[in-house]
Amino acid sequence: MHTEHTAETCKKARLAVQDTLDVVGGKWKLVLLTILMHGKRRFRELSREAGITPRILSKELQEMEMNGLVSRTVCDTRPVTVEYALTPYSETLKEVLDAMEHWGQQHRRKIIGGS
Repeated sequence: MHTEHTAETCKKARLAVQDTLDVVGGKWKLVLLTILMHGKRRFRELSREAGITPRILSKELQEMEMNGLVSRTVCDTRPVTVEYALTPYSETLKEVLDAMEHWGQQHRRKIIGGS
């Protein structure tokens, strides 16, 4: 599919990219999505696995929940534990994450060499 490049289509493309970055941009959101693609995690597990402080993790997860990417479940345990999982909507980012993983592997080979 070929789209003609006009000032209007370029503006729409920039807005779409900006919207995407507003939702998944920053240092942590894509890392958290990648971890959660392998299954639900408790808050402390996510913090350890991602290497992120609890304060920052809490902020990131709130934003991701607000955007419909993760669900939060309070478990009936003592002490109370909270689990996070991807929502069906987050599956719409799978192609983006796969493409980023592929590009990152290529880039690593180009810059560092090896496999």
